[in-house]
Amino acid sequence: MAEVPFSVPDPRIFPSIESAPPELRALYSLAEASLAADSQQRADECDLELRAWLALALERDGALLAAALRDAPSVAVTRHVWRALDAVWRESSAHGGNVAMTVFALPVVIVAGVESGDPCSLAGILPHAERLAAILREHGAIGGNRTFALANALVAAEAIDVARLPQIRRWERLPDAFPPEETIEPRALPPAPIDAPAGGEAVHLRFAIGTAIAGSAVDLTSETDVGRWGIPFAQELGRQLAMQRASVLALPRAPQRPLPAVAAGRAAQREVSAQLFVSNALRRFRASVGEAAAVVSAHRAADAPGGGELRLSLSSAFDARAAEGFRCPLYPLDRVGDVVTMLVDLLRDCRLTDIRTLAGIHADRIPGIGSALLFKPDTIPDSAQVTVH
Repeated sequence: MAEVPFSVPDPRIFPSIESAPPELRALYSLAEASLAADSQQRADECDLELRAWLALALERDGALLAAALRDAPSVAVTRHVWRALDAVWRESSAHGGNVAMTVFALPVVIVAGVESGDPCSLAGILPHAERLAAILREHGAIGGNRTFALANALVAAEAIDVARLPQIRRWERLPDAFPPEETIEPRALPPAPIDAPAGGEAVHLRFAIGTAIAGSAVDLTSETDVGRWGIPFAQELGRQLAMQRASVLALPRAPQRPLPAVAAGRAAQREVSAQLFVSNALRRFRASVGEAAAVVSAHRAADAPGGGELRLSLSSAFDARAAEGFRCPLYPLDRVGDVVTMLVDLLRDCRLTDIRTLAGIHADRIPGIGSALLFKPDTIPDSAQVTVH
């Protein structure tokens, strides 16, 4: 990625440590102490306590885990707690005996739409999940493992997000690990329908869920890139989802543990959404008024995750009414500079030459009008600090 001056601040609102419940306050204090430690020994001591706290919560309280990541006082603390939680998951999987069951999630970004006619909804059910599993086996996608199966449902991120991790963790326990008197809960996740709008396209994030059996020391999700299986998998998935009136484009990502799968999937969905917006908008501009100008800015917005988001606006000096905007969400693990860089690189790849980023945090709405605030080059306040890319 290209280097981007950090002129766009983080518009999200982070709670203070003092406002957190006592148990979370202690967790955040450990994370901050680890990050600020003046020696590796001190950092390791803090991280040992941090992981012990997370290991206990992972066994008992998904809601507490979700709150720990949602209400952290900074991105740095969020990322540190997230890395520690993922390490706890990996360690507990590796120490579960000679043979272990691994639950993996394969993120899929799905672009769906109906060119003409009424909108429709795709069921999110895979009628032939075994065909997809066969493609993965053929190309060694799950660490070369062949003892795995895929569920027949595509699920939403919420079904495997942090709050659900304790339940999913229990699914990795083999049946003989449960006490005789304990009932084994059903291992089922509901499919999430996929809306296909009329006259346009919508970008959805879904996950194919699988379970594999292998040696407990084997990491079946170490590959982070899509291999040769990607194209045949996407084609088969598209065939299974498609209806006569809907077009479906499936973009799979590498299978991962649930925690990193959700993070990777959301980042991929955002990037594909931005690509779709920019390519469609630029095509319209170039067909009518010529080249467009782009402005990236940070805004407070009550309905955005964390209370803030980035916005990308495209406009032309030759048509004051021709302006289009994209609301770019910021997720808990995101560093603003990384997301700005993604947007600027995308615009450069589309051969856009007038790209500006604004310093400062801006309002959600235009005063007195109520419309979402989107900047054009000629509406940027004279006092604003602008970086031209």
